[in-house]
Amino acid sequence: MHKVIFHPHDAPESFLSPAYARRAMSKPAPSHRLPDGEMTPEVAYQLIHDELLLDGQERLNLATFVTTWMEKEARDLLAESFPKNLIDKDEYPQTAEIEQRCVSILAHLFHAPAAENPMGTSTIGSSEAAMLAGLALKWRWRKRRMAAGLPADRPNLVMGTNVQVVWEKFCRYFEVEPRLIPMTPGCYVTTPTGVSTYVDENSIGVIGILGTTMTGEYEPIEAIHDELVRWGQAKGWEVPLHVDAASGGFIAPFLEPHLRWDFRLPLVQSINVSGHKYGFVYPGVGWVLWRSQEAVPEELIFRVNYLGSEMPTFGLNFSRSGAPVVGQYYNFLRLGRAGYTRILQSMRETALFLSDRIAKMGPFDLVSDGSQIPAFAFQFKNQPSEAAFDLSEKLRERGWQVPAYTMPPNAEAVAVLRIVVREGFSRDMANLFLADLERALGSREGTSTVRPGRRATRFFH
Repeated sequence: MHKVIFHPHDAPESFLSPAYARRAMSKPAPSHRLPDGEMTPEVAYQLIHDELLLDGQERLNLATFVTTWMEKEARDLLAESFPKNLIDKDEYPQTAEIEQRCVSILAHLFHAPAAENPMGTSTIGSSEAAMLAGLALKWRWRKRRMAAGLPADRPNLVMGTNVQVVWEKFCRYFEVEPRLIPMTPGCYVTTPTGVSTYVDENSIGVIGILGTTMTGEYEPIEAIHDELVRWGQAKGWEVPLHVDAASGGFIAPFLEPHLRWDFRLPLVQSINVSGHKYGFVYPGVGWVLWRSQEAVPEELIFRVNYLGSEMPTFGLNFSRSGAPVVGQYYNFLRLGRAGYTRILQSMRETALFLSDRIAKMGPFDLVSDGSQIPAFAFQFKNQPSEAAFDLSEKLRERGWQVPAYTMPPNAEAVAVLRIVVREGFSRDMANLFLADLERALGSREGTSTVRPGRRATRFFH
């Protein structure tokens, strides 16, 4: 039997060098141009993996509403579905069927009158969904005006200054005047009176928010709707309502099923919701639904046949992976109504626990308490706005990402911090956060809250 002897210049580098002594690891990799040669998959993976360690830890990110944890089985399905192009319904008909099932499930959840034949689609996220809903509002308004022989060159959209930035983008990109209802200190949601003050015959619609980004509160959608009905009866015009339910659309149906905010209200023409928020799917998947097929002008739907068969498409994007849609369907099957209710109730209880403890610490006032979506905002008492930003930075030293920001115009002197509770944030983690928050604040009333061996940081007290 002959032994095979490798000379050093013949041996693979991995036989001779530990992982971090290989040539590719001992000198910088080119980051702004292609390298001249190849590297092993293990080395390429390790280089990028190590660089990503500089990112924040997503499970400690209390700023984002976006899902950061899914079950292993869901992750497996996502990995299996990444190569499937959702737009290619001829090649991947079952993925397309799953998308349509999800639309139907949401149509029933939101009480669409045509739930058996729903009009809706998946999107990259709520931003694309909002753009599509806005386009449908604009085109329907324009068709009504032109049919009546009226000018259609000055559309406007009525919304509060607390809207997510996508609505301002929509207005700028698609040439619609934003009619922004100002907030006031202590009230950070749109009111019915504010809406009726700003609408007119050129209003393509009104945006109501079910779960604001600023404070996590529901706007009074039904009261806004009823005010629009009264206003329309008096003026002889009908202004439709779009509900931005990016966060609350996956919460209210389970925790407050009797709350009237959806298609049960006749003027609600469309709803957007984020599957990658409280739908519990990794980014990015959103959904937009309309009251009926007629709510989307036919001119906005394109039909293409170069993927194998003729198919309609309505979206700002074209090719994208079907994986997030498959992940959404997994959650629908896996959790059902009971599972969503139980998880969301647990998250709300954690949010209420945190807001109650923070309110009792002394330095803070609650702006909201997490009793609607499991997110809440709080502010310092009698402190300059810089205090909130300094505390946010102090918490980051322990890995917690808690955003500090000023409120919208007319209330910009108010600076708040916000905490979002998501699946994967346990009560134990909540207690760890509270301990670190007290540590950041320092000792209170002469009683140290710092564990033995840790130096107290006196902060804003």
